[in-house]
Amino acid sequence: MAARVGRPEHRAPPEVFYNEDEARKYTQKCGSGLSGDYLSEEGHHWVGVDISAAMLDVALEREVEGDLILGDVGAGIPFRAGTFDGCISISALQWLCNADKKSHSPPKRLYKFFSSLYASLVRGARAVFQLYPENSEQLELITAQAMKAGFTGGMVVDYPNSSKAKKFFLCLFVGVSGKLPMGLGAQVEETMSQVQFTNARLRFKNLKGKPAKRSRDWILEKKERRRRQGRTVRNDTKYTGRKRKTRF
Repeated sequence: MAARVGRPEHRAPPEVFYNEDEARKYTQKCGSGLSGDYLSEEGHHWVGVDISAAMLDVALEREVEGDLILGDVGAGIPFRAGTFDGCISISALQWLCNADKKSHSPPKRLYKFFSSLYASLVRGARAVFQLYPENSEQLELITAQAMKAGFTGGMVVDYPNSSKAKKFFLCLFVGVSGKLPMGLGAQVEETMSQVQFTNARLRFKNLKGKPAKRSRDWILEKKERRRRQGRTVRNDTKYTGRKRKTRF
């Protein structure tokens, strides 16, 4: 039987996972400056940031028109206030939810990114992030840090009733409250494809594939993440995650 391939962010840090081979595979679908090509066609000047040197090398080979920066957005983005009119991101935010080093704190890294991005955008600007959240806790973590940084906006879901075609888009606004677009394949009721936030804490429900907290699968996944981070973790046994009997 073939082993199940896990989520990319669970297999290695992004700068390691996206080596030369993975960068070229990814470019066949998206990434490596392809989004920038559309911006260039519309007459926009753009700057791309990536932590993977291999991804940037592929973009250079393609002779993209934008400027490219090798950097970790979890450490903040190095631009002056009010530099940009907008921001787009494809499949990057979920990587910031991992602690690939002992010094990494996902909430702090997300806030550092969102706060520095907020400062670099002009008032009225928009930022759109396509992401692959692992579970509802990740969505809450990401949106909470975006709100803390000053953004308003919400989550738009394409094809919310499809397990394969479903896609999440975090749509953010700077200094204004904008109207969220309708998700593709949405039902008549707009709320089915949108989750909007202003200052309220959100609860994202009905995400498939999420292990129940404190369940055996949840514990095993947590222990595996810690092993990848180089931490000392107890060996798995048949008793891992088993509920203890209540003693009276």
